[in-house]
Formats: sequence, structure tokens, C-alpha cells
Amino acid sequence: MKKFLGVVILLVLFVQVTGVAAQAPEQQRPPEGRPQAMSERVAAAAEAAATKEEWSVTEHTIRIGGQVIPYKASAGTTLLKNDKGEPTGMLYSVSYTRSDVKDLSTRPVSFVYNGGPGSASLWLHLGAFGPRRPVTVNGEFTPPAPYKLVDNNESLLDKTDLVFIDMMGAGYSHAVGKGQERDFWGIDEDVAAFGQFINTYISRNGRWNSPKFLIGESYGTFRSAALGNFLQGRYSMHLNGICLISSVLDLATLTFGAGDDRPFIFYLPSYAAVAWYHKALKNRPANMPAFVEEARQYAAGEYAAALMKGAKLSDAEKAAVAKKLSYFTGLSEDYLLRANLRVTLGQFNVELMRSRGLTSGRIDARFTGYTRNLLSETAQGDPEGPAVGGAFTALINYYNHEELKFGKDKVYKNSAGSGGQWNWRRGGGGPSGGGGGFPGAPNTQNDLVQAMITNPRLLVQVENGYYDMATPFFATEFTFTHLGLPADLQKNIKLNYYDAGHMMYLQDSDRVSLHKHVSDFIDRATKQ
Repeated sequence: MKKFLGVVILLVLFVQVTGVAAQAPEQQRPPEGRPQAMSERVAAAAEAAATKEEWSVTEHTIRIGGQVIPYKASAGTTLLKNDKGEPTGMLYSVSYTRSDVKDLSTRPVSFVYNGGPGSASLWLHLGAFGPRRPVTVNGEFTPPAPYKLVDNNESLLDKTDLVFIDMMGAGYSHAVGKGQERDFWGIDEDVAAFGQFINTYISRNGRWNSPKFLIGESYGTFRSAALGNFLQGRYSMHLNGICLISSVLDLATLTFGAGDDRPFIFYLPSYAAVAWYHKALKNRPANMPAFVEEARQYAAGEYAAALMKGAKLSDAEKAAVAKKLSYFTGLSEDYLLRANLRVTLGQFNVELMRSRGLTSGRIDARFTGYTRNLLSETAQGDPEGPAVGGAFTALINYYNHEELKFGKDKVYKNSAGSGGQWNWRRGGGGPSGGGGGFPGAPNTQNDLVQAMITNPRLLVQVENGYYDMATPFFATEFTFTHLGLPADLQKNIKLNYYDAGHMMYLQDSDRVSLHKHVSDFIDRATKQ
């Protein structure tokens, strides 16, 4: 009996224990939805980290023009948001502000950027106006590392505070949150991003009463025309001046579009300058500016008239034009006749020195490189890029990491690679520059016109390189004499010239001239 009772007790205990054991996993489960809540918290934390601005601030001094200038360098990212207030991107910038200025209304601030579209601002940053610059070989290939980074005695810090901005996808700029980089890749999209950044910077740093300037190069000039108008229209932020370095506002002027003879006319004076530089002319004149002026007159007169005749041009007239073009370009009359008197940029660059086995540059035609295929009809590359690209790439990374103390674990992109994905259409679905609803070549000259009409004290200065084949100076002259401005406002525009290319600051003497011209421009626009 006792034995039976012991067995019963053991069975009861077993059932109780196993029952508890069976229930334990169920009792220990987390409340319904808890893993999802935790996942949401992790995601929210990750998004907060991704949208948190990063900054590094360092103190420096530089000697410019005999004066020692103390300045603060601020390298970091600024958060951009969409109309709903949602984070969309981080724009990387480096600002240099003079440390000993008490009244900011007396100190100009300039926003500086390059073009592309897609380029980071390292070229103007290190090459022209920032406090440090690479040492490169003028007009030739700069040998590989070690490169030398030195104080830039032509920095604009003696005249203005500087803010260098990298467009979305370039430098350390990147999309976050609801944004994607391609959302920023378009004329209006890009302008809105730069406008939001500038408005944020001005407000955060108490610069609303400071004189304000835009300084852009290449597509950066195209951007500046639209951005100046946008800032004044959207934020009522009136500018003192816009400086355009190697300018293009009408992309049709350098496109060589089918049936459009204008680019051939606009490029002829540049062809003449480059042929003169490389001593490719049979009877080379002693005076380059005078020779270029002769080419201007011929291009706008007899050459334009001949091209306008099209198929109606007689053989005798065609032969006469070929002879004159050979005089200006150094190309043979036979080649010019076979080209139907119309030589594109790529054709000119490879044909000019084919007999020497060399191709001249597009960005700066003073640079040359070996021609791989001597039978090629058109240039196979631009020797200017490799000639200086290695030095600028190495030193922008070194400078960011070692001196600005930013980005050592990040990848700095010289370009966003966005050109092929760029949205060239303007707001409201309308075309860029077309009429009657038909698409036309992108053009921002009307943006500049509106900016100057809105703000009749806005000054504009254009810097041109004679050997710039990316944005030829004669095309720029045509654009700026065809804005349709009132005479009083046309006087607000000034053009300067350099014996260099697109990046005239690569030549030491022209970097000095560029500093003087832009400094004088800032003085005029600030004190008017």
C-alpha cells in the first residue's frame, strides 16, 4: 500500500513538473510585437546616426600680401530636408572664416564650387582660392607622389570668407533618409539643394548682413546664373556679385549640334589661339592677342556668312574659306575642304599635331598627350586630366584627413559620376531653353537676366582662358552681348582674359592675376 501511494505521489509530481515545464516556454515569450518594436528602435537609431551632422573645426594662420590672417576651418556635413521636413541628404563643405573680425557686416562671404555636372569643389578649393594648394608643373604632366602642398598666397581669404561646397554624390556629400542621390541630379534639383545649403549657412552663422558672392567654374557658372536668381526669388537673399570662371550659360554654343553652325564660328578664335601656342602656324604672328582679334573678326564676318550659305557656297568660295581657315588653325586646306569647313573640337585636337603624334587638351589646350591611334578621327581623351589629377586627388585626401581632421574613414569622390543621369529639363515639366513646348539646349542666361533686373546692383564678372577649349571665350562673349539687358545693367558685366586654359589658376602668373581680378571685383561689388 505504501509502495502504491509512493508511486501515485511520484506520478502527481511528474505531471505537475512536466506541466510547468510545458508552460515555461509560453510564459517566457516576449509580449506580442516586441521584436518589431525593437527593430524599429534599431532602425530609428541608425537613421538618427545617418542624419547626424559631423564637423571638425581647426585653427590656422596664413600670410597673404604681407598680412598674417588668422582663420577657422570648419569641415563637415549639413543636413538637407525635403518640403515635408524629412532628411534627404548631407552636403559636405569646408568654410574658412577670418577669426579676428568683430563686425560680420564688413566681411564678405563667398560660396565656391566647381561644375561637371558632378564635380567636387577640390579644383577651386585647392587650385585657386583655398589657403593651401598643390605644386604642379605648368602646362605639363606632374610626376607621381610625393606631391607638395604649400600655403596659397593667392587665396581670397584676404578679401572674403570662403565656403567650398561639394554637390550631392561628390566629395563626402551623400543621400540619407528619404533621399537618393539621383534626386539631386538635375538643373533645378541641384540649384534647390545649393540654395537650401546657402540659406542654412547664412542663418546659422549670422551672415544675413554680410556681402554675399557666388563663385563657380564651368557648369558651376551655369549653376550660378540659376542659383543667383533662385536665392533672390526664394529667400529674398540679394547678392553683391557673381563671378563666373570659364563660363557657359547656353550649352548649344559648344554642342556641335546637327545643322547648327554657330559652334564652329565660336570655336575658331580658340583654335587660332591654340595653334599659335603650339607653333602650328606656317606664318606665326608675333602678337597673339592681335591674331586672336583677327580671328574673331573673320569668324563673325566672312566665315559666318560662308557657313550661312550652306550648300549654296560655290567651290571657289569654299576654297577661299579653306585657305583662310588654314591660316588661322594650321590645319591643311585639303583637310578643311574634306571637313566641309566645319571641324569639331575633337577633330581639331587630334589633327593639329598629328604629325608629332600628340593630342592637345580640351580643358587646357596647352597640355598635350601621346596619340595612341594616329588614324583616329577624333581625340581619344583629354591629357590635362591625368596631368594634374593625381596630385589633386592625393592632396585633397591628405588635406582633409591630416589638416582638416575629417573623413579619414570615408571615401572622397572627385566626381559624382552623374552626368549621364542629369535631368536637363526645368521646373513645371517645361524644356530648358526651348520654345513652343519643344525641348531646346539647356540655357540659364534668362535666369541671370532676371537676377540682374531684380537686383540692379548685382555685378557680374567673367574670367576667360584663351586656351580653354571646354568653354570657348568667343561663345561666352556672344552670350554676354546677347542677354538683352538694358544698357545700364549691361555695364555691370566685366570680362577678363588669361594666357591659360579652363583652370587658369594652374599657371602661377595667371593665378596671381585671377586673385587680383576677383579681389577687385569683390571690392567694387561691396563698396558700390
